[in-house]
Amino acid sequence: MSEHWVLIEDLIQGTAHLRSKQRKYLFQELRESDESYENRLSRSTCAPYLSRIEKMLAGMLTRKPVRLIDVPDRINEQLFDVDLAGNDITLFTFNTAQTMLRYGHVGVLVDAPKAPGTGRPFWNTYNPREIIGWRSEQQDGKLKLTQLRLLETVIENEGKYGERTVEQVRVLTPGAFEIHRRKDSGEFEVVDEGRTGLNEIPFAVAYANRYGLLESRPPLEDIAELNLKAYQIQSDLDNQLHISSVPFLAIYGYPASAEEITAGPGEALALPTESKVEFVSPPSDGFDAQFRRLDQIADQINTLGLAAVLGQKLSAETAESKRIDRSQGDSVMQVISQQMQDLIDNCLRFHAAYLGERQAGSSFINRDFLGQRLQPQDIQALLQLYTAGTITQETLLQQLSEGEVLGDDFDVEAEVEATEMGGLSGTQEPEAEEQDEGPESLEEEGQDEDVEEEPD
Repeated sequence: MSEHWVLIEDLIQGTAHLRSKQRKYLFQELRESDESYENRLSRSTCAPYLSRIEKMLAGMLTRKPVRLIDVPDRINEQLFDVDLAGNDITLFTFNTAQTMLRYGHVGVLVDAPKAPGTGRPFWNTYNPREIIGWRSEQQDGKLKLTQLRLLETVIENEGKYGERTVEQVRVLTPGAFEIHRRKDSGEFEVVDEGRTGLNEIPFAVAYANRYGLLESRPPLEDIAELNLKAYQIQSDLDNQLHISSVPFLAIYGYPASAEEITAGPGEALALPTESKVEFVSPPSDGFDAQFRRLDQIADQINTLGLAAVLGQKLSAETAESKRIDRSQGDSVMQVISQQMQDLIDNCLRFHAAYLGERQAGSSFINRDFLGQRLQPQDIQALLQLYTAGTITQETLLQQLSEGEVLGDDFDVEAEVEATEMGGLSGTQEPEAEEQDEGPESLEEEGQDEDVEEEPD
């Protein structure tokens, strides 16, 4: 799979990294001197189409915070720093989704301190380059991992002030782990091992473009190729505009045997009678073809980048084609959203198993990618349905919340519970008072009647 990642990784690192690759991505033309090529390379820039689309798609999933459902309070509190690096569950999901979109899939290991009871579980993200090997078996009708090897990088102190980077391989099996490091001789040795206390490998995977178990292709690979093409064409166009932006002086009929002449604002030319002088420059439409080609590439990138979800296409299109593109784009994003939701649910299950919690809860990832707010007439229609008893208060509030009328922090369940409690306190207490006062008043009336009847 790695051959599909190289271009994407280089483009993500930006213009400076592409320049360091020199002729790998920006070719030197025939008869172009090394000096001219170096000058052209230093002026070439790469538009960040790929990185912008990657961030935009990941941002669609976290446009609204990740919703946690029936997650125990103990786990919920720990998810505010889910990776022990200061990232909450929503920001962790955004970063993990970026990795998934970049490579095609992503893995998350739910790890815990070696000694039970000495700390809390935390989540670590691994890109496919770091997932270097695995074994699997069919168990109870499911394909499960029986061995997983992960490449890790750790920083160790060296001397009084220095540090060094050390690579290690974590080998996971159901219920156990080993950490191997390469010695100076090239051989690996086990530097740490232990038990996890789980009967499976606590590793969850999400796919954006699955080909098999832990195998995928980058879904944005076509966009990366077009991004590179735009970089090359933009370089050619900028170089031509740089050369031809200043017209040059052409002299016709000047003797070839004459000495070299110069011209400038403070100089004058003395020429033979039959000579002619004029400035030469390209026609005004000389570069239109290259500009149109860049527009075409931008249009293709917009189309491949789920244009119906990201925004309108550059070219005109019918309402029917927009509707079809929107549905196709939504379906692709729905699959990616569901994959991320399943990954978080599995991680919650592993997290709960480490803590001994019986219930893990679940999550919900945003599916409203465009964020269209409800119109006043839509709100009025929902209120009429609620007044008529067709929908419940919870359904009404849920629709208003999803329609961005009530805000992201609005808790539907808490609001329903609060209004119900308010209704009980407002209606039942007066009834109780009436019931308490009723018998007393009847007794008093009965006593009065008895008193009045005695004299008779």
